Amino acid sequence: MALWSGRFEGGVGEFTQEFGASLFVDKEMYAQDIAGSQAHASMLAAQGVISTDDANAIHEGLEAIKQSIDDGSFVFDVNDEDIHMAIEAELTRVIGTPGARLHTGRSRNDQVAVDLRLHAKALLEDLLEQNVSLCEVLLKKAEDTFGVIMPGYTHLQHAQPVLFSHYMLAYFWMFTRDYVRLKHAYEAADANPLGSAALAGTTYPLDRFMTTELLGFDHAIPNSLDAVSDRDYLLDLEYACSVAMMHLSRLCEEIILWSSTEFGFITLSDAFSTGSSIMPQKKNPDFAELTRGKMGRVVGDLVALLVTMKSLPLAYNKDLQECKEGAFDAAKTLHDCMYCVAGMVDTMELHEEAMLVSAKKGFTAATDVADYLAKKGMPFREAHEVVGNLVLYCEKNGKELEELSFEELHDVCPLFEKDVVSALDTEAIVAARTTYGGTGHSAVKLQMKEAHEFLASMKAAYASEKS
Repeated sequence: MALWSGRFEGGVGEFTQEFGASLFVDKEMYAQDIAGSQAHASMLAAQGVISTDDANAIHEGLEAIKQSIDDGSFVFDVNDEDIHMAIEAELTRVIGTPGARLHTGRSRNDQVAVDLRLHAKALLEDLLEQNVSLCEVLLKKAEDTFGVIMPGYTHLQHAQPVLFSHYMLAYFWMFTRDYVRLKHAYEAADANPLGSAALAGTTYPLDRFMTTELLGFDHAIPNSLDAVSDRDYLLDLEYACSVAMMHLSRLCEEIILWSSTEFGFITLSDAFSTGSSIMPQKKNPDFAELTRGKMGRVVGDLVALLVTMKSLPLAYNKDLQECKEGAFDAAKTLHDCMYCVAGMVDTMELHEEAMLVSAKKGFTAATDVADYLAKKGMPFREAHEVVGNLVLYCEKNGKELEELSFEELHDVCPLFEKDVVSALDTEAIVAARTTYGGTGHSAVKLQMKEAHEFLASMKAAYASEKS
């Protein structure tokens, strides 16, 4: 019998019972539901609403239920609509009347809001931890490969040579921004709705600040209507997950390209590759591709919740039942993908010579040759045209810029002198970019120092959330 059956003469049909149930999703929140109920019982006893003996019996009964769910011995009734009713029904069955008093001054509306916020905080703690681990891997890779040169691209065309470390650090900073977004979502979830009841508060003398402290929330939500209907923090979570998955997808696309025969920059470890059922020679970057593909489902989770929330009147509506599954899925998908990508980056083998050879192709020294002429007094736009003509000459004669003789260069422009060779040397081109944020060795060393400092602040912030 449903806990709300008093108003009804007949029960719901078998199909509608199953259609309306959320137990298959929200039983994931059993620990949070029990924690919320224990805090509520303690507060009720402190306020004299229920006796201390009843509160103690509720605590002990809930603890036993938690233990049985932990060890897998708890049997969920197919007629249980959700995790709240499953636990309360079992509690009342085991301890009797005190269990029936637990719901005093509470609604499932504020109960599920508590569960969701506590669970969102737990999910986000795990995501913050995994984000830090991924950033550590990227920074370590940048340090271990310092000095390796690769081609930098725009429009996926060779542009200018850069340090591979600089490339890794670009993703490092990208994922630190994801950390900030995840932390914002955590802060948005860190508010207590318990005591708001169905929508308007309650006539019982509840102490919402006591439950806020017991449950480790930052503050109590000041408006009961908002408290039971707000799911913005889940939107924040799913948005943060979507952006992070987009960043992972970009990195995985690069890994897929770099591991191809055409690029030949890296070889993925066997642990992060698969073979072909028909072609014995294949080593496929399946997990990078799968991560790239999973971005779609996470963005879908975000869009689904946005559409669900659109036009919902205050306060609680059954539509909100749909907010759970997508949020849980987005968090798990991002967590697993970050773990997978960290492993790929950590274990992949770089082919340094192939990267350097490629960095010298595609006239990547052209900008530096134009800069050389500009430093000799030629307006940059004129220098740009001169070097463009040189590139055209090279293409027609099957040469690279550094293969041109001094005579060939001097014939095109008399400003070229013997020292032009420095503008054609790939290593020198990279090293010369010493502006803050540039790819030069000294600039990247400074960047790595700042990355370490930022990572330390991320770890400290994460540790404070956990404590």
